[in-house]
Amino acid sequence: MSGRQIVLLDGGMGQELAHRGAARNDRLWGAQVMIDSPALVTQLHADYIQAGARVITLNTYSVTPERLADVGREAEFAMLQARAFELADRARAQAGVEQVRIAGSLPPLYGSYKPDNAPPFEQALATYRAVVAAQSGTVDLFLCETMSSIHEATAAATAACESGKPVWVALSVDDELTGTLRSGETIADARAALRPFNIEALLINCSLPEAVDAAWPHMRDVGLPVGAYANGFTSIMTMEFGTNVGALQARQDLGPAAYADFAMNWVNDGATIIGGCCEITPAHIKALASRLQQAGYSIAGSLG
Repeated sequence: MSGRQIVLLDGGMGQELAHRGAARNDRLWGAQVMIDSPALVTQLHADYIQAGARVITLNTYSVTPERLADVGREAEFAMLQARAFELADRARAQAGVEQVRIAGSLPPLYGSYKPDNAPPFEQALATYRAVVAAQSGTVDLFLCETMSSIHEATAAATAACESGKPVWVALSVDDELTGTLRSGETIADARAALRPFNIEALLINCSLPEAVDAAWPHMRDVGLPVGAYANGFTSIMTMEFGTNVGALQARQDLGPAAYADFAMNWVNDGATIIGGCCEITPAHIKALASRLQQAGYSIAGSLG
């Protein structure tokens, strides 16, 4: 029996909200649901907590100034950021589970998986600082997630580390199983670029589980706690810039038990933070929590 503590994250928000009835009407549908159907968001957060997650992430992946400006709604930035925390905090209280932490989200600014579309560093840094300012008074930690290039990761980490809160950086890796970031850069180079920052953990996210497997050997020597939360898409290759993940297809071969098999392999090979991304549901997290407990791991909301 292990006895080692594992931080269990939640799963995907946007796709699952759509499956539960949230209307996909534009690039901001994942945020619009917080206005149209806030109870859906609260219930999904609560479902993840009840499934075993001890860190839940704000539903702010699409709430960036750039994405809001694209649809003429930049004035709603502060309101939507505040609403996201309100709904997550309500779910935490509703679930009645102690030691659940809320993570702020620093996502790609112009869409996922396309590092060439990232804005210049100083522009990205200014935006990330605005997001951090909106979230830092309420969240327990920051998650720089789906970072497809060193450029994105360092801009987000710079702003997040200025908050004084714990910072985790999650890299998105190439689904062609190269073991590199989607930019083609290596994990070793990403770790070197992030070394000046006081980040608490390095993760891989929103990539095929098989791509996490391919990249995992490069995670063993980063000198930090490591983790992963993969997605359940068949492929992201058909996604065009300006569209949302609603155009992508879910895998039919990655049910809760199959996903838990992948995740337990990462845990048994050193991962201390684990969870799911797009198309990974509360049922997946529940199965993973059960497997962790059966293997003798204890589930926690913080490292150490």
